[in-house]
Amino acid sequence: MKKALLFFTIIFFLFSFTKEKHPYHVGSVDINYNSKSKTFEVTGRFFLDDLENGLSKKYGKSFHFNDSKYKTQLNETLKNYSSEYFKLKTDNQFLKINYVGYEEDSESVNVYLESEKVENPKKVEAAVSFLYNLFDDQINLVHIIVNGNRKSEKLTYPNRYLFQQF
Repeated sequence: MKKALLFFTIIFFLFSFTKEKHPYHVGSVDINYNSKSKTFEVTGRFFLDDLENGLSKKYGKSFHFNDSKYKTQLNETLKNYSSEYFKLKTDNQFLKINYVGYEEDSESVNVYLESEKVENPKKVEAAVSFLYNLFDDQINLVHIIVNGNRKSEKLTYPNRYLFQQF
């Protein structure tokens, strides 16, 4: 399992620096518990063109990350998209997830989310289905880190649920 995660992470980063279309549809989601703020800080990293196409398919209009006139529209759209395609639950309670923002470069987009406060999570459940609306071969590599303990899982369409005990 760890070798497969490492392989797909390497493939993701290798293809994120090429100008050609990538043959794999891979994203990564880091869910990191910050013990100081008592929140989960979430970073989703996706190929820019995949996310543009996923948003366009979902909402029926064009989006362009590297064009500043779309920034306000993209923030609102990513907030809505994230709330539908990402859910987080700890100790059998759903957490409210807030959209923080995004950053893009020429090849990828980082989407930032943060949970409401939660004390010392022991059981973490997530539903992660970013870009499942676009690709039936989408892979999302999910890393959950609680108090320095990292657990990773590969979710392939249509599987969207994961559970980790800490």
